[in-house]
Amino acid sequence: MSLNLGKEKVHFNVARLKKQGNKFEVVIDPDLAIKFKNHPDSVDVRDILKSEHIFSDAQKGLLASKKLIEDLFGKDVDDLEVARRILLEGEIDLTSEYREKLLEMKRNRIAEIISRNAVDPRTKLPHPKQRILSAMEEAKVKVDMFKNAEDQVKDVVKKIEAILPISMSKVGFEVKVPPAYTGKVYPIISKLGRKKSESWQSDGSLVVDVEVSAALELDFIDKLNKATHGEVIITKKKEV
Repeated sequence: MSLNLGKEKVHFNVARLKKQGNKFEVVIDPDLAIKFKNHPDSVDVRDILKSEHIFSDAQKGLLASKKLIEDLFGKDVDDLEVARRILLEGEIDLTSEYREKLLEMKRNRIAEIISRNAVDPRTKLPHPKQRILSAMEEAKVKVDMFKNAEDQVKDVVKKIEAILPISMSKVGFEVKVPPAYTGKVYPIISKLGRKKSESWQSDGSLVVDVEVSAALELDFIDKLNKATHGEVIITKKKEV
C-alpha cells in the first residue's frame, strides 16, 4: 500500500495516480480507502468516493481530460473503473488533520494494549494508560499510523522501559469449571487469556489450561469467581 505522508498541506483526502507524466486524482473517504487498499473486495468503490469525477488537481477543482483518460486507461473504461485503478495502483494523500487523528488513535490503542498486558515488576500492578502515554511522549516514541498496534507493542515497551519499570510477564492457570457454568466462563477465558488446552471431564466439568497476562491476573480470577459464584477451581501454575 502506497501512502504519501508529505508535509504539503492538502484540503482533501485524495488518491492519486501518475501515468506518463499526467496526474489523476479522486476525492476519498480515507478510512474506506485504506481498508480498500488492504482488502479490495471488502469495500464498494462508490462508497469510497466523495465524488465520481476524475481530477487532474482536486484541490483546484480541475477535471482530467476525457481524451487523456481514454488514451491512458482505455476507451471503454468508465470513471468508476478509472477510480478503482487509481485507488489500487496509486497513492493516498491524507490531510494533516486526518493524519493526526490516525496517530492519536494508534497511540491510544498501543497504550491500552500495554496497560492490559504489562505490570510494574515491583508492585505486580498494571500501569494506567495515561502513565504509559506519558512515558511514550518522554521517550519520543514514533508511532507508525498504518502498522497494526499489536505489531508495535514490543518495540514501544523496549523504548519506555528505561523510563517506566515494566514487565510483559504472563501467568499460567489450570481452571476447572463445574458443568453449570461452562457457558458463562468460556467467553471470559477467551477474552482475557490464551487457551493452551482444554478437556471435558466425565462429570461434565471443563478443565482449561490458560495463560493470562500478569496485568490481568486479579481481574481474571475475580470474573471467574463472580460467574461461578465461587465454585470454580483455579490453580496458579507459574509466571512466564
